[in-house]
Amino acid sequence: MSTNYDPIAEQYQRAKQQLWRSFVESYTLMELIGDPTGLSVIDLACGEGFYTRKLRQLGAHRVRGADLSGAMIDLARAQEAHHQLGIEYIAADARALNPSDKVDLVVAAYLLNYAQDPGELQAMCDGVSRCLRPGGRFVTVNANPLLHFPTAPSYRKYGFETQVPSLWREGAPIRWIFHLSDGAFEVENHHLNRDSHETALGRAGFQTIRWLPPRVSPEGLTRHGMSYWRDLLEYPPFIFMECVKAAGDRDTIPDSLAKLPLGNASREASRQSRQSGTKPKRGSS
Repeated sequence: MSTNYDPIAEQYQRAKQQLWRSFVESYTLMELIGDPTGLSVIDLACGEGFYTRKLRQLGAHRVRGADLSGAMIDLARAQEAHHQLGIEYIAADARALNPSDKVDLVVAAYLLNYAQDPGELQAMCDGVSRCLRPGGRFVTVNANPLLHFPTAPSYRKYGFETQVPSLWREGAPIRWIFHLSDGAFEVENHHLNRDSHETALGRAGFQTIRWLPPRVSPEGLTRHGMSYWRDLLEYPPFIFMECVKAAGDRDTIPDSLAKLPLGNASREASRQSRQSGTKPKRGSS
């Protein structure tokens, strides 16, 4: 994983306020998650706790957030001190997680797209799987492996841009430049194709894998109209997934991962899948 979020934690927190984050990303992700009331949840790559707090406020029973960046976790803990929602935050590598108390739901906003190769992607998917009980769900949003980023349109009007600085291939870096009122910052993630994702998820024990496109909230359509959102919807740079862990699957943690340190949906989803022409997939094993 190539981006160090510690120096840009505060900027990234503010970038969550861009319109597309609220009216497209957050709307689609929360609709896909559905009602979390009573569920135990781990939010991986939680950042400063944006979705972690949402899940707790919507009724999730026990919510934990984990992120590799200590600076992000510091921001999340500062928010917890203010709101006192009962959320536990830990600085941890998702590839090494193996909690004794498995959860009903794992959520991750922009985790898998930081894998630079299939091996790292496999380690992430294994880590997610080890957090879940059999039959538990993994709901995530990541950079879209189905999009040819070199020919993607400009997303500047939404507050960000994407660039591909090298040859487009497996593992190619993708730069995201976020524009804020006081300047820009960038993060880098990597392209791995759909087959790589489905293979890694299947080997990690996920039986059902669904890809879902972004949707605009009714408020977003009312305030800005469909024409404003067209490029983001027709050439989506991010995509959503819902994965279900096989019932009765047993977790293992490889020796190489055990040595890594740990630091300080719904009916609507099915309807969206049908509309977009996607079908449930089972990853190769």
